[in-house]
Amino acid sequence: MSNHITVTTGIYDAIKDTLRRKKVSMPEEKRLTEELKKAKQVLRRDLPDDVVTVDRKVTIKDHTRNFEHEYIFVASVKAKPAKNKHSILSDIALATVGYKVGDVIDWPFKDGERKIEILKVESCHG
Repeated sequence: MSNHITVTTGIYDAIKDTLRRKKVSMPEEKRLTEELKKAKQVLRRDLPDDVVTVDRKVTIKDHTRNFEHEYIFVASVKAKPAKNKHSILSDIALATVGYKVGDVIDWPFKDGERKIEILKVESCHG
């Protein structure tokens, strides 16, 4: 389990903006603020392939609810949840962005704390 997240500067700024506009719950805000303090910022080309970010297909196992699901994280303007394209600023994306394959995260979702694991991260475009 990594003790810090790795994000591009663009994603870092987008999360900061989301926090500034109070788009998340208090527990999520507290957690994201802590993560951003320790976050490692890199250029897009230097971001490892197994890190959750925008334009990646991510398979997650929810240990709390005992199911696996695949999400495609895209820029907010391209989000189409009905087609499984979720905004990089959606709850599930904010919980996992910057983490890598194998990481297990305890996250304070709006409906309660859940333990999720990142099983697979693949590149995808759009």
